[in-house]
Amino acid sequence: MVRKAVAVPLSVLGLGVAGVAYASVVERNSFRLRRFDVPVLARGQRPVRILHLSDLHLTPRRTMLINWVRSLGALEPDLVVNTGDSIAHPDAVTSLLHALEPLLRRPGLFVYGSNDLYAPQPKNPLRYLWRTSRNERRQHTPSLPWEELGAGMAAEGWLDMNNTTARIKVGDLDVAVAGIHDSHISRDRYDLVAGPAPADADLRLGVMHSPEPRNMTRFADDGYQLLLAGHTHGGQLCIPFYGALVTNCGIDRKRVKGLSRHDSAWLHVSAGLGTSPYAPARFACFPEASLLTLVPRR
Repeated sequence: MVRKAVAVPLSVLGLGVAGVAYASVVERNSFRLRRFDVPVLARGQRPVRILHLSDLHLTPRRTMLINWVRSLGALEPDLVVNTGDSIAHPDAVTSLLHALEPLLRRPGLFVYGSNDLYAPQPKNPLRYLWRTSRNERRQHTPSLPWEELGAGMAAEGWLDMNNTTARIKVGDLDVAVAGIHDSHISRDRYDLVAGPAPADADLRLGVMHSPEPRNMTRFADDGYQLLLAGHTHGGQLCIPFYGALVTNCGIDRKRVKGLSRHDSAWLHVSAGLGTSPYAPARFACFPEASLLTLVPRR
């Protein structure tokens, strides 16, 4: 039996090439700052601003991303929160600290994502659309300099919030923070931070990399009022007017990015600023950082 080749119109091929070029060159480098007001403070408290960064997946030559992050220093936020997956290359720590330099002068805190420990591996990027990457890594020993990464941020005063709690002054507020390591690689240890959040704090903040509902529910039950996470990339490859196809974790598609509620808490999920070097494209999901202005409840 002889099979006839199916001719693909040149116009279709052209659209495909244009789409790939747009997703990998234009949209991937079209960084956005999103702004949200979060009514979480008590009446009479002065607003404070939190800059939420996530998922840079930085490699040393991503000059446009580095310069854009540096420009965020002009915002002068009261607090910077980095929810992980900051690097994607063994030599990226110096570049990341250069990108963060204007922000490291501000109060800040961070947690790790899986890609701060394990270098990305070549794989079919479309597999992301039909299965989660949870626990699929074959690496057992970290291959990225996560300790150097953490030490660099901590040396400038940012707090390492991986499976720990802390109190921090943010503007006029006394803030109680609890953070966990990445649940995507089963390094989260919520039991180490479990228990009622300090009732005398002006704000109770929960920080994680992957927005897994089981952990978010525990944060909310313990009295944390605002939860920050990343990991999802906002779906990364989305359909216009429909949204994300997948979240790569347990959260539902409607809350894959932006501000929403989880039980009694506010939740902000960042769509992040980068991509894996092996899936360097975004479509209908611009790379972003978010400026959250915390205001009094009505």
